[in-house]
Amino acid sequence: MFALDQRLQHDTLVIGDFPLCRLLLSNDSNYPWFILVPRINGISEVFQLGVADQQQLWQETTALAQLLNEGLAADKMNIGALGNVVSQLHVHVIVRKRDDAAWPAPVWGKHPAQPYTDEQVAAIRARLRELLPADFIFTQG
Repeated sequence: MFALDQRLQHDTLVIGDFPLCRLLLSNDSNYPWFILVPRINGISEVFQLGVADQQQLWQETTALAQLLNEGLAADKMNIGALGNVVSQLHVHVIVRKRDDAAWPAPVWGKHPAQPYTDEQVAAIRARLRELLPADFIFTQG
């Protein structure tokens, strides 16, 4: 059974599942900040995935980035897999806008997280329902 790292559980909201990855929303309303986590336990590096899963991870990452770029009018998309604090393999997909709180600096540690309101989360989920493909499975919420 897939287990999400406790820090990711604490800092994010679950949106749903692509064929390989769980899609999370960082609970920081400063930026539309999404995180993809392959639903495979014990993986901390991309090279630990089989070739097919590596390709699937990249396909889900780039598809999500493209949909968010167009659907949320990004000025720039930031994509990264660092894992220095949370070792479980995860990929950040962050919508950046020239007027966001950290622009043009990286988002990490720039400003304290501002949790989303229930209304903001509902609006994001509704927008994602319009953007994400039919094979995406939303969690309840």
